[in-house]
Amino acid sequence: MRDSDRKQYAARLTQRLVRREISRRDFMRSAAALGLGAGAFGLGMTRPFGGNPYAMADNHAADLRPSDEVLAWVKEVSAPFKGTTLKLATESTPPSNAINSQLKQYFEEASGMTVEIEVLPLEQVLQKLTLDIASQLGTYDLYYIDQSWAAFTARDVFDPREQLADKPDLAMPDWKVEDFLPALVDGIARYEDRLVGVPYDIPIFIFMYRKDIYEKMGFEAPATLEEYYTQAKAITDEMGPDMYGATGQMKSGHYSLECDWTAWLWGHGGSIFNSDGKFSGNDAEGLEAMEYWTKLKETMPPGVTGWTWDGQGQSIAQGVAATMMSWGEFFPYFDDPEATKVSGLMEAVRCPAPTKALRTVDQTGYGEIPGVGHQGGSSLAVSRNSKNPDPAWIFMQWATSYDTQVLITALGGGTGPTRTAVYDDPRIIANNRVGPGTTRHLNVVRETIANDMGSEPDLPAWAELANDTIPVRLGKYFAGEYGSAKEAMDDIAQAADAVVEG
Repeated sequence: MRDSDRKQYAARLTQRLVRREISRRDFMRSAAALGLGAGAFGLGMTRPFGGNPYAMADNHAADLRPSDEVLAWVKEVSAPFKGTTLKLATESTPPSNAINSQLKQYFEEASGMTVEIEVLPLEQVLQKLTLDIASQLGTYDLYYIDQSWAAFTARDVFDPREQLADKPDLAMPDWKVEDFLPALVDGIARYEDRLVGVPYDIPIFIFMYRKDIYEKMGFEAPATLEEYYTQAKAITDEMGPDMYGATGQMKSGHYSLECDWTAWLWGHGGSIFNSDGKFSGNDAEGLEAMEYWTKLKETMPPGVTGWTWDGQGQSIAQGVAATMMSWGEFFPYFDDPEATKVSGLMEAVRCPAPTKALRTVDQTGYGEIPGVGHQGGSSLAVSRNSKNPDPAWIFMQWATSYDTQVLITALGGGTGPTRTAVYDDPRIIANNRVGPGTTRHLNVVRETIANDMGSEPDLPAWAELANDTIPVRLGKYFAGEYGSAKEAMDDIAQAADAVVEG
């Protein structure tokens, strides 16, 4: 199939999905055959509190605006493009929401351009992207790219390194690809020899716990996974059923269940695939992970098998569970006294250390990167089909610049910056206090990205595996439909290898 035909078919396929003319399973299988991965994609999925930018709780919010120097650059470099309208379709994320609701007005005033940002469910973002790529009409000037779409879009966007080299007169001073966290560039924005934009957003697993309960129990934050289980069991034994030691996102058949599984699997020295490309979650390390997870589940509230990340987060927010290893985006929400019962009670630390040495990328398959800090990030890029590539490049630099990232982080607390120095900016440090939109967890996010980040395999079939094959069977296991963990994992292995081979 020619590349143009493949992309036309992908666009038609995605339209059918959005119109509910095709099942999610059939879509994922066909998408995989086209090379369109969707590891973090599922119907009706929303980011954990990612759509809620949190205003700062004190008067500093009024002082948070782009620097005069940045706006002067925008004004000068945009002079030839006044009157241009730029368009972007994006998922509801902290960066997109903060830019759309609070920051783009400054860019528009300085540049004389208009920026239209459509905030849509993820499957509709994919629909807009595939249609635009296939038609080459250039309806959208910028693309929001989930990491699992990198292979599909790699030749349809500008590599930012090329733009810097080819358009030096449009380059923002001190805007450098090297300033983005290297682990994110490699894990999110790179496909083969190209950069598919730059890292834009980074939800990632950290460990969060109730400090009042830990003090009552005489505990320190767990150093290892085994210590975590021991603590969770002790809390449940002592304080249940009013308070449980742990919680999870374990809804059968949902991508969230697969996310939890990968963290425990990687944390026990296992991997999803081995270097031969075969499923390896049923090896000795994989079975150790299942034994651990099965024990840990007994320390969680009974409803955990019906929860995605939203239910998991609410179990903490409403005072039902004491700890969780999950998305760092939850943390600022927990600090909001108007929304939760735990404001000021939560602490954030790096995830407990693995029980065994992590496998290296060479020991896994399809670029899988083992790490207890499961990540799910995205990139921002300029479309090669854009009728306005130069003004779009100006906007992209501004939207991902140091100054704008500081404002996004401070105004829409919860998002982990993708630029290194943002974490140490005084405006970020000033919000390191209890309250809505806190940034007091961000040093943990930075350390996790650098030391603990885990990334799922990069293969088209991962869409079906992560959203169907694996979580459906894991759900059956926790429902008691298998005689043992080995039987369940052997069944997953057989099914997963068949999907990959097919």
